[in-house]
Amino acid sequence: MKTNIQVAIDGPASAGKSTIAKIIAKNLSYIYVDTGAMYRTITLAAINAGLINLDGDASEISDVAIQQLLQATQIKFKPSDDGQLVFLNEQDVSEEIRQSHVNNLVSLIAAIPTVRRDLVERQRIIANENNVIMDGRDIGTTVLPHAAVKIFLVASVAERAQRRYRENQLKGIDTKITLAEIEASIERRDYLDSHREVSPLTQATDAILVDTTGVTINDVVNEITTIINNKIK
Repeated sequence: MKTNIQVAIDGPASAGKSTIAKIIAKNLSYIYVDTGAMYRTITLAAINAGLINLDGDASEISDVAIQQLLQATQIKFKPSDDGQLVFLNEQDVSEEIRQSHVNNLVSLIAAIPTVRRDLVERQRIIANENNVIMDGRDIGTTVLPHAAVKIFLVASVAERAQRRYRENQLKGIDTKITLAEIEASIERRDYLDSHREVSPLTQATDAILVDTTGVTINDVVNEITTIINNKIK
């Protein structure tokens, strides 16, 4: 078996990337890298620093301010019985980065070139030192263009909205937000992610498309695990 295996899983919001990646990483004893959580954490840091307001105006953020924010922001992942925890400068922000005020602004912050360059460098350092499964929007196209395995995970907008709605209700997060509002938010994120100038969401030419619409988690895990095993023989 090859060493330092890199598996890239890309796709739109709520396609099941994180859920699937976590399970496969655990099964294969790989490091799971949640790049979406990294962008969410920087977004929360920008909100806390007053660099972006909740109306979504990021146009006045200077490159100097962003660089200072990035230099002052540490992001760490720690395992727990409840799943992977995310820390912003030693503060557990695992739940806060999933709230709607962060969710609605993350695409704007993620589109800033300085932010992308900084986090991509952090992600590559992790991937170059470990066997990893990394999920996000541009892993196979930009972050790990030479990954041994590339998956592009998709699902219908309606199903993705249902998943997010059920997850929110289960975790008690944004429980007043309606299914229709979540669907509109996902459509907006899809547009922003696929139309940004830097590293837009797109399927790598050598990525394998996996549609999770109407498919169980176990079936998707088995399908992708088979793809990985066949690729790294």
